[in-house]
This record gives sequence, structure tokens and C-alpha cells, in this order.
Amino acid sequence: MKETILQNVMLGGDDEGPVCISVSEGVIRAISADSNCEGAIDLGGATLLPGFIDIHNHGAVGIDVNDADSDGLIEIGRFLLRAGVTSWVPTIVPDSDGVYLKVTDAVSKAIRSTSPDVAEIVGIHYEGIYSNRRVCGALRPEYFKEYKRGDLDLLPSVEGLPHILTFAPEVNGGMELAEDIVSRGWIPSIGHTDAGITHLESAYSRGVRQVTHLFNAMTGIHHRELGVAGWAISKQDVSCEMIADGIHVAEEILRLALLAKGSAGLMLVSDSIAPTGLGDGEFRVWGEDIVVENLKTRNVNGSIAGSVVTLADSLERMLRLGASGSDCVRMLATNQSRRLGLHDRGEIEVGKKADIVAVDSSGQVVFVMKSGEVIRSDG
Repeated sequence: MKETILQNVMLGGDDEGPVCISVSEGVIRAISADSNCEGAIDLGGATLLPGFIDIHNHGAVGIDVNDADSDGLIEIGRFLLRAGVTSWVPTIVPDSDGVYLKVTDAVSKAIRSTSPDVAEIVGIHYEGIYSNRRVCGALRPEYFKEYKRGDLDLLPSVEGLPHILTFAPEVNGGMELAEDIVSRGWIPSIGHTDAGITHLESAYSRGVRQVTHLFNAMTGIHHRELGVAGWAISKQDVSCEMIADGIHVAEEILRLALLAKGSAGLMLVSDSIAPTGLGDGEFRVWGEDIVVENLKTRNVNGSIAGSVVTLADSLERMLRLGASGSDCVRMLATNQSRRLGLHDRGEIEVGKKADIVAVDSSGQVVFVMKSGEVIRSDG
């Protein structure tokens, strides 16, 4: 039985360490309070975090999830893994019914891949098929639908995977949709919405406990109107996605959200689109031309057209804004694993999957391990 040992590492960045971690058969077998272990990989005092879990990702390296075949999804996963994302959820934007079938078929094939250097697909996220046209963001409203009881049964799925569905509770049939998502065992998430408190509370009473990209494509907080964002922050048991790129949400608001909601209620997501990883340039995404410059996207109208960051970028930013190591563990992995019901990962603990990321003092990823296999080791 092959054993890999990591030494001279800190856990979570909160005065735990240095330690040695023993890994075999893809699982963390032991954690000992030592800085020196025979035959170990020395990580030079780096901080260990569980592998990042991105539950909202539309693509990267020129490949869009809506257009991807299984090879394309694997290529996205290969890029994400080197950036520390060990698990991810391909996210589908509103499109034709044929696209939904094609993408779920591609996911079914991709999850059978045995390649060790690819982030694992751990779910499917349908974003915005049942959304409010007034808050469509970059989504194409021509593909929006009104919900009728039974329609959810027509939406393709992949057996054995968690499914997230982002919807606006105020649309026609929204309450029936919330009930059906919950009864089907999927995860309902409120987004692309300007719902009032009555609709939000009705959705909550039906089991909705998640919000998609907090502050974006929803009503904000006003001193006379709580808004969707304020409602989500005020509900202790509602988990909130958040795009920490400093563009979708200003850094001051990122810091405020962390203070007000706490890291236990936040899940950092990339919401990345196909040009991620390709640098500056002009691209075509979801039927429109966009420009990427200095990690900022814009369409012909000058509006933000998606994200081109990874969760590694988000980690660096949140650390700089004052988040602790344990905050980042929760926001990048633990909260997501619990929402998806993936109890075998999301924490650096004995018995958990050996999906491990090491970062240096500035928060940059320097080491990645997936299922006990070393994928990246800088220096």
C-alpha cells in the first residue's frame, strides 16, 4: 500500500501546526503533531486547505458547459484542478431542451473518466430556466419558461449526482416549483429575482435554503426595503453563493457580507465562463461578443458579462480582506460539501478524501493533491 506523507504544513491557517499528514489509497490516514517525518514531501510551512469545491461554473479554457462534450468537460476539469478546485458542478444556462439533454449526457460520460488529473464532477446546476426577465443578467430570456406542475420531470438529470436549480420564486408557478424541487431531492436556490418578502418567506416555508450569487441579479439592501440580498443575509440557515472577484461584488461589500453573514453561511463560487484561463481578448459567449481585460468582462453595452476568475483568485482576495484560514476552509469547501451531501470531503480530517491544496503566505496555490495523487507541486 503506497503511502504519501506531507510534512512541515499548517492546518487551516489558524495556529495549528506544523504537522505531518499521512495519505494512502486516496484517504487521509493520520495527522500527527510533527514537523519532520521520514520520507515526506516538505511543503515549507505552507497552509493546507481541503480541495476547493466550485458549485457554480460555466466553463474555462475556451469551453462552455452548454456546448461541451465529455472531452470538453474533462478539459475544464483538468484546468480547474491545477487551480485547486478538486470538485466542481457544471452549470447550465437557459437554452434549448436539446442542449440540456446533450450536456447531461456529456456529464454522464465524463464522470466515468478515470484520469487522475481532472477535478471530479459532483453535481449539475441548472441556472435560471425559471427566472424573472427583469433580472436576467447575462442569461438569455428567450429561453426562460413558466413552470407547470410536472415540468421538472422533463428536465434531464444524471442519476447519483446532486442537482441545483436556480429559480425566481415570484414567477408563475414558482411556489409549485419550489415544492417539486424539494420533493425530488434537488437543491432549490433563489436567484435572478426581484421577489418581495412574501414570496421569499413562502419559498422558505417550502424548504428553500440557498441563494445564487448574493447581491448579483437580485434586489439589494435599502434602508426602507430589505431586498433579496438583505433577506438572505438575515436568514441564518440560508446559504449564499458569492462571487469574490472584486468586480461582481465590491471588496468592501465582500468584507461586509463576511462580517454580517459569517463564513458558515457563505459559499464562494467562480461563476466563471469559457474565456477563463485565456487572458485578455475578444470572445463570443452565449450568443454575444464580449471583451476580457484585466480579469474584467464586458459586453457591447458595457455590462459585466461573467467572471474569468478561479476560486484560487477568490481565496487570495478574501485573505487580503481579513478572512481567516478557517473562514476560507468553510467558504471554499466545507459549506459546499455539506450542501451537496458529500460527507467524504470538504475538511482536512482523518478518514476524509485526500483532496488537498497548499497555499503560501500570500494565499497562492503551490500544491494540489487529488485523491492522494500529487497533481501540482511548485518549488
